[in-house]
Amino acid sequence: MGQSQSRTVKAATSDQSQSRFLNEYLVFAILMLALGLLVSLTGCSSNPHKAEEIETKIENKGQLSGDTQLGVKDGNMVVQRKVLMNEELRRLQNEVFELEDRVYGSRKYGSKGLYGVLKDCRADLSSKALGGNGKLTFTEPIDRVTDKEEEFKIGLDEKQELVGVSEEFLKDRIERFKKYKVVLQKRQDEYEEKVDICKNDLSQKRAELKIKEDEAKKLGAPQGNAPSGQ
Repeated sequence: MGQSQSRTVKAATSDQSQSRFLNEYLVFAILMLALGLLVSLTGCSSNPHKAEEIETKIENKGQLSGDTQLGVKDGNMVVQRKVLMNEELRRLQNEVFELEDRVYGSRKYGSKGLYGVLKDCRADLSSKALGGNGKLTFTEPIDRVTDKEEEFKIGLDEKQELVGVSEEFLKDRIERFKKYKVVLQKRQDEYEEKVDICKNDLSQKRAELKIKEDEAKKLGAPQGNAPSGQ
């Protein structure tokens, strides 16, 4: 009888141990699964270059402009602007290139830009005709911010053609051109101020030169008829 009770107690203890082990294993498995999901979600949200699905449908909408509309989304009143990113990037790049041409001129069309206007103005200021030494002291270098060397990866494509390919994340390119725009806007303001100052100095020099020329003419002109002595 004592042996039977002992076997029963051992069996019960073994079952409890197995049950406790299974419970601990199940809890561990759930924790590992939750940790894996958390890491996965964190990785997705921390990757700014991952293309996400965006819900753009709005109700009771009214058009404000070509790419902007007013409506209700999830019960909230919103103004939504929806653009195609190829068009938006092209618009930003064109703004930057046009701004750079206004500052430094266009090589293609031969325009001087503010840089060229300032250089010519300072050349006039230093000319011998206006009392200068005839030497240009303009030392500011041209610094085109968009002259960025693209790095091409050279190899065979899927058609077995030898090609060079450069790739850049879309968000990185947008940020890069936004920075270019800020830099060029600042330089435009600086060059416009320098041109205004130079033109003002040039006008003053020309006015001073004209006064001197008028005075010289007066000194050289005859002062009436001289007496004949008779």
